[in-house]
Amino acid sequence: MLLTIDVGNTHTVLGLFDGDDIVEHWRISTDARRTADELAVLLQGLMGMHPLLGEELGDGIDGIAICATVPSVLHELREVTRRYYGDVPAVLVEPGVKTGVPILTDNPKEVGADRIINAVAAVDLYGGPAIVVDFGTATTFDAVSARGEYVGGVIAPGIEISVEALGVRGAQLRKIEVARPRSVIGKNTVEAMQAGIIYGFAGQVDGVVNRMARELADDPDDVTVIATGGLAPMVLGESSVIDEHEPWLTLIGLRLVYERNASRL
Repeated sequence: MLLTIDVGNTHTVLGLFDGDDIVEHWRISTDARRTADELAVLLQGLMGMHPLLGEELGDGIDGIAICATVPSVLHELREVTRRYYGDVPAVLVEPGVKTGVPILTDNPKEVGADRIINAVAAVDLYGGPAIVVDFGTATTFDAVSARGEYVGGVIAPGIEISVEALGVRGAQLRKIEVARPRSVIGKNTVEAMQAGIIYGFAGQVDGVVNRMARELADDPDDVTVIATGGLAPMVLGESSVIDEHEPWLTLIGLRLVYERNASRL
């Protein structure tokens, strides 16, 4: 069994793979203050409930793959693998790890590990050219060429950031539930804000993807657009450009990177 851990700024997603199949998954809040010992207890609590794993920490786990956008959490997870999973091969996605995807940007070290991992999975599942739209703390758009190269992307404020900003900076506004309203024209303040978020972000996705596709390929229709991230379902039904929805894209990418580095462990 392979344990995959994707640490985002807001949430951490964990997946358990049996071969190519994801058999269990969990989503927890990302807390940069958690120590390695606290993380180990949390992992034990989650995995101890799974029937395919033993009660002791590490029982049934044959490998671990981790990527993180929060350096302090990556540091603590490195300690977790050393202290509690010392006999289990582990791949932490960082410079020097083999991904199979060339990074054609001005400074490849600036590109978030999760974005490269998404590109790895996109190429494997759908080929190129492709655009990955990840609805997380930020909404990111990542472009993959027909040859499977990561060529760059776009970073925009995410849905939750925008909702929080409206609630904080708007004197007569408040934080709302992100949900689809009855209609585009809101009949009250909450529905008006919901319409702005849902349809505004759908319009943003369509506009940005169409522009990227024209730069990425001679025929924009050749570009496959993949949506992922926890908030993707909120926009899927309103966007006209998304071809595929893969909620576990990053976890799949981690599995692939682990397999490509297993011989070096």
